[in-house]
Order: sequence, then C-alpha cells, then structure tokens
Amino acid sequence: MSYRAGAIGILCTFMIIIFSTVLMPMVLFNPKPSGRGNDYGVEKVANAARGRQIYVREGCFYCHSQFTRLQDRGYGPLVVAGDYVYEAPHQLGTARTGPDLTNEGGRMSSEWQKAHLINPRAVKPGSIMPSFSFLSDRDMNDLVAYIQTLGNERKTEHFVEAPDEYRTTTDAGRALMNRKTVDTNSSAAANAGRGIFTQNCAVCHGLEGWGNGPNAITLEKKPANFSRPFYKQYPDEFWFYRVSEGVPGTRMPRFGEILSEEQRWYLVAYLKTLPKDKETVIDSISQLNKAEQVKLPKLTDQQYEPHTGGGY
Repeated sequence: MSYRAGAIGILCTFMIIIFSTVLMPMVLFNPKPSGRGNDYGVEKVANAARGRQIYVREGCFYCHSQFTRLQDRGYGPLVVAGDYVYEAPHQLGTARTGPDLTNEGGRMSSEWQKAHLINPRAVKPGSIMPSFSFLSDRDMNDLVAYIQTLGNERKTEHFVEAPDEYRTTTDAGRALMNRKTVDTNSSAAANAGRGIFTQNCAVCHGLEGWGNGPNAITLEKKPANFSRPFYKQYPDEFWFYRVSEGVPGTRMPRFGEILSEEQRWYLVAYLKTLPKDKETVIDSISQLNKAEQVKLPKLTDQQYEPHTGGGY
C-alpha cells in the first residue's frame, strides 16, 4: 500500500504541474490583438505568407528569435503578447545564435537580404550561417518577402530613441525621471557638467568635445565629435542612456558604474551644449589636444624601484 500511495502522490503532483504550467495558461491567457503584428499582405512582388512557411521549413527559428526583450539593444521596439495573436505557429525561437529578427524588415534592401541568404559571408564576414543557395527562385523571393515584413506594423516614432527603461513607457523609466533633480536646460547644470566632462571624458573626446583628446590617436574607433549637428536630435534620456551604458564596440566605459545619477544628468546638461550648426572638422594630428608633459624620476641601478621613488 505504501508504494501505491507514493505512486499516486507522484502522479497527482505531476498532473498538478502539467495543469498549472500548460493547461491553465492555455485557457486563461488570451491577449487581445495589439494591432502591431506583422502584415504579410503588403508584399505584392512575392508571397510573404508562403515565405513564412519556408522560414519554418528550413528551421530558421533554431538560430533566430523573434521577440525583443527589455534588456535588448538595437533591435527596435519591444514586443507585447498581443503581437503574436495571429502567429501560428509562433516563431519566438529558442536561441540567438544569429541576431533577433523581430524588426528586421526594412533594415536592409531586398537585394542585400537575398545576397545574404545565398552567401552569408560575402556580406557578413565571419558569419556561421549556412548558405541557402539551394532554394528555388520562387522560394528565395518569398523568403525575402517574409523577412521584409517582420516588424512592419511596429513603427519607430523617432530616429534616435533610448531603450524603454530610460523613457516613461515603463515603470523603470518613470522611476528614473521621478528621481531626476537636475535641470538639464540650465547653464548652471551645464557648467557643473563641464567639470565632470573634463575629468572623465576629455582625454578621448577633447576639451571641447571635438573627438580630439590626447588618447584619440591611439584608438582604432575614434571618439565621437560632439560638434556634429546630428547630436542636436538627442533627447535627454538618450544622452543619459549613452553616458550610463557606453557604446558597444568602443573604449567608452559604462559611466553608470562610475558616476552617480546626479553626476550623469549634469554631464547630459553639458553635452547638450556641444552640437553646432556646422561640424568642427578634425583632420590633422596637430589639432589633437596634447597631453601635459610629465617629468619622470630617473631610475637608479636598483632592479626594483618603490612606487614612492625612495629606498627602504
């Protein structure tokens, strides 16, 4: 009897787990359509709906996901549950061996997408994506049409946008703005930010923010020249995001780990004063800010030199 009771208990536990994690969500989770799902009917040259079937058939979802998450950067607008109401089977994917494709549509031309499918390494050196050159012309065109529809109903309102957690679209963004005590439009805040910039940023970006700091000559990816008119379109939250998280692929550090929120807002106030109507062009080594000459102590014949320069 003890074995039977144990078996029944295990079976009941297993059924409760299945019911609570699979059956109950399937019945209760009914999100309303968001109106931001992919529209496969906009492509007139090829059949995007058929291209989706080819995407599934070729197992593209093994390497590519189709859901942007809160911590993602550079993948476009976040998704919500209602975006997938009409997606069956959904293509959320389980891994990101390749990049996320949630908002891939329109990022590259159809010609580029086709060339990428035929010979991935011709347009993205080092890619591990296999070639799909074996597809027929119809299959290839339909697959490209499908890729170009991804995210076509999720419109980006601004050319430059910070991630959601830095804007008032999320609880984290609203909390951040509620904590903000610095008037980033005031000259007093900009003056305070100039000192922070000089101490932390000028070594790469230059004293005036022209990208001509003494370290600039040693960097393969040159520091930004903030005199460019392009930077005028940066809203406060985007400046704060860049200062806080740095720029991937460059030597810019994450100042969110170095400076306090208040210091970063002061820095934003100063950075906003740097863009001009016409860019200040730096095209000569002579225009670099020179590092201050430091007279170093002479070494003696000792093999080990104490940091203080004196002996023991």
